[in-house]
Amino acid sequence: MSAPKVTVLDYGSGNVRSVVRALEHVGAEVTLSAKSQDVLNADGLVVPGVGAFAAVMKGLKDVDALRLIGRRVAGGRPVLGICVGLQILFDEGVEHGVRTAGMGEWPGKVERLQADVVPHMGWNTVSPPEDSVLFNGIEDERFYFVHSYGVQHWDFDVSQPMMKPPQVTWSDHGGRFIAAVENGPLSATQFHPEKSGDAGAQLLRNWIGRVAKS
Repeated sequence: MSAPKVTVLDYGSGNVRSVVRALEHVGAEVTLSAKSQDVLNADGLVVPGVGAFAAVMKGLKDVDALRLIGRRVAGGRPVLGICVGLQILFDEGVEHGVRTAGMGEWPGKVERLQADVVPHMGWNTVSPPEDSVLFNGIEDERFYFVHSYGVQHWDFDVSQPMMKPPQVTWSDHGGRFIAAVENGPLSATQFHPEKSGDAGAQLLRNWIGRVAKS
């Protein structure tokens, strides 16, 4: 069976090389690109994100990535967001009093964490739902976080009875915040799986397995 083809979105975000290496390590054939054909035709797309919410949104807009991500999600094609790549999938981000619109795939606001020590930097546990695909076999492991902002409330109104609600994984740093979301073809983690050792590698392997089946 051929290796799943994964594109890591190249729009100026830092740390992309470590994401590429981590995906290659778990068996993916990886392309680093922002070209529309590479983004749309890949079996899976990874959207990394480092830095400020507004800067990441601008970087994505500059390469027309928001439209391309939207097309993939609408077509049921797998997408994985990492760190700020998770945050921009929500309604908006608020940093230093400035509000920036996100993609609005999920309801919620990205705000500064309510903790005595910020940024939240280091290893932390998570609480995934029982039927999580991403965390299958690694439910009790620790993952590596580096962030000052997060989504601390979840209010998803399912208007269609047959629609399965997203699966939300939580963590805690001065209060609960969303550590990951799984929603059909769209998945995202607030932590960095590429920096999370064996547990992070297994999470990427789990995601690649989902990509191969889609």
